[in-house]
Amino acid sequence: MSSQLAPIRPSRPARAPALHPFVLLNVAMTADAKIATATRRTTTFGSPQDRKHLYELRSTVDAILCGARTLIETGATLGNGGRRFDQRRTAAGLSRYPVRVLVTGTGSIPSHAPVWARKWGPIIVLTTANAGGKALARLRRNADWVKVYPDDGIDFADALAWLRCEFGIRRIVSEGGGELNDALIRSRLVDEINITWCPWVFGGQAAPTLSDGIGFPTLAQAAQFRLHSATPAGSELFLVYRAKPGPEAR
Repeated sequence: MSSQLAPIRPSRPARAPALHPFVLLNVAMTADAKIATATRRTTTFGSPQDRKHLYELRSTVDAILCGARTLIETGATLGNGGRRFDQRRTAAGLSRYPVRVLVTGTGSIPSHAPVWARKWGPIIVLTTANAGGKALARLRRNADWVKVYPDDGIDFADALAWLRCEFGIRRIVSEGGGELNDALIRSRLVDEINITWCPWVFGGQAAPTLSDGIGFPTLAQAAQFRLHSATPAGSELFLVYRAKPGPEAR
């Protein structure tokens, strides 16, 4: 793949608003709020219904956002789910495959990662100068576009506005992991959280949760959501939370 625009052809609309896409988080978590075991040997544990729900969500978005560690540990390729969901995307007026947006602060996605081999939706990488020259060169050989932020971190508000203005991405789903979710939530960028609550208990302080990373220091500063729906499915519970409007709402 080239680091040039093709096959992505971003265009700035005549009236491009400086807005962010609608951002969803999608996660399967255990009864004790873990998204993987402490060893990270188990990262996928939802039912077939949960898998179907994941592809249903993907069929409604322009892009999928995924962190490097999650991508590597799960071997994700971020596809559209096959013909059934391909048809849903077409009926909704979306491109056949969602754009794949990969996040890596250090450029750690190797060239043998399965995501590169699947010539599905275009791949955009968000990274930082901490990645270094060799890693950046590797990313540019594999991705369609690489956006580099200073070494103090990725500005997700800027990145999401850029994705909307340059590539027309109006709806995006983040599939983790916990540190990426935390960064999006702390930046007040998350509009909806979809949770599959699964009948497992992993335990362990080192086991990752829905939102790891820095977090909020006080309750008053914490992001607030309201329950939109709760749907039982066998032994699982599908929960949808919507962000509560506040002074920081965009």
